[in-house]
Amino acid sequence: RLRQQYFLAAASLQDVLRRWIRDHGKDFTTFAEKNCFQLNDTHPTCAVAELMRLLIDEQHLGWDEAWNIVTRTMAYTNHTLLPEALEKWPVRLFQQLLPRLLEIIYEINARFLGIVSRQWPGDVDRLRRMSIIEEGHEPQVRMAYLAIVGSYSINGVAELHSRLLQEGLFQDFYALWPNKFNNKTNGVTQRRWLAWCNPRQSNLITATIGDGWITQLAELSQLRPYADDPLFRQQWREVKNANKARLAALVKQDCGVTFNTQALFDVQVKRIHEYKRQQLNLLHVIHLYDRIKRGDTLNWVNRCILIGGKAAPGYAMAKLIIKLANNVAFMVNHDPAVGDRLKVAFLPNYRVSAMELICPGTDLSEQISTAGKEASGTG
Repeated sequence: RLRQQYFLAAASLQDVLRRWIRDHGKDFTTFAEKNCFQLNDTHPTCAVAELMRLLIDEQHLGWDEAWNIVTRTMAYTNHTLLPEALEKWPVRLFQQLLPRLLEIIYEINARFLGIVSRQWPGDVDRLRRMSIIEEGHEPQVRMAYLAIVGSYSINGVAELHSRLLQEGLFQDFYALWPNKFNNKTNGVTQRRWLAWCNPRQSNLITATIGDGWITQLAELSQLRPYADDPLFRQQWREVKNANKARLAALVKQDCGVTFNTQALFDVQVKRIHEYKRQQLNLLHVIHLYDRIKRGDTLNWVNRCILIGGKAAPGYAMAKLIIKLANNVAFMVNHDPAVGDRLKVAFLPNYRVSAMELICPGTDLSEQISTAGKEASGTG
């Protein structure tokens, strides 16, 4: 995983530098005015040390000149308040795989802790808390801290999330550099998730109110008078059924499970994590299965439940949740007593192209994360 992260970050930076040198030679005075590197969570944070390596070792800039460029071009977006989701890599692994980057990280940290010491003289606890290197039995490189120290901008993805970063997770850094912190609220654009991936509904809306809504979302309010129009409602239902048929075909192809389009499509697709509570969803599936087995089906609505998402490579509990989902699905789908009342599928390799079919075909989107843990919750 670390090798993958380094490869992608290093290749991107080297490509940008190659093009800069082609067009401007080795004059980097305006480089920071023309380039910005977005660190989307901690995964590409190797870029901070790698850009230093490229500028110092290969372009022969001095440390201060290189650091001035790095800290004017890197911007860090944090996506979670959960400390366990912030990447840390063992110093031992860095030494083995990326020894030069580790040397640079140590130098960045030494200079940074000098700034902290001057700001809060004698505060050893603060130095320990803010150090990029976490001491202990197995010293770790705190990638989020490297991102903060190396960036000119740090943002969360919702107003509350950004405030909680400042008051909690990164409060020491906020006390040092309040002007670095800001908010960028996540959004779901209608251009991608309606106009592009839901062409039938898009065409119906455009035929009804024109296409201005594609760039001006508020124009969708013009649909309100049509909510009671029998012809429009019938057309809307036909679009939904067609979209459910597309999703059912994907589930059949990838999972081998048949979804009846007349059933309620109940969907939870997002990263697999305990706080997102896929296990609570599965307990509900077991409850529904138990109701069927007991004959408690009065006012029953047939339901097709789809769960999708990926687990972080080292997150054992998340992988157990995936196994549980597949085991529950196998039990439910192979019980002849259940029939079409209940179907369950876990979609492998959840991805954006799959979501472009899932989103238009979903009847019920499960948003059941533990309160206060979701950064923005666009899914």
